[in-house]
Amino acid sequence: MKQIQQFTALIERDDDAYVSLCPELDIASQGDTVEEARTNLIEAIELFFEVADPSEIASRLKSEVFITRLEVSIG
Repeated sequence: MKQIQQFTALIERDDDAYVSLCPELDIASQGDTVEEARTNLIEAIELFFEVADPSEIASRLKSEVFITRLEVSIG
């Protein structure tokens, strides 16, 4: 039976494509649209869990990731 786990996806535009990153696992992907970058990241994460050794998963998996906005004084 497959289990469902949630991860964070950061997606940003990079020239004419979108780059997606899962910071918990340090896995990245890309796509021509936001949705394609998201879908490709899901596929990359699923493939990682299919082939990775449990010790590699444990060493890469970060249990806490915080996303926040910062105010920075410039100039």
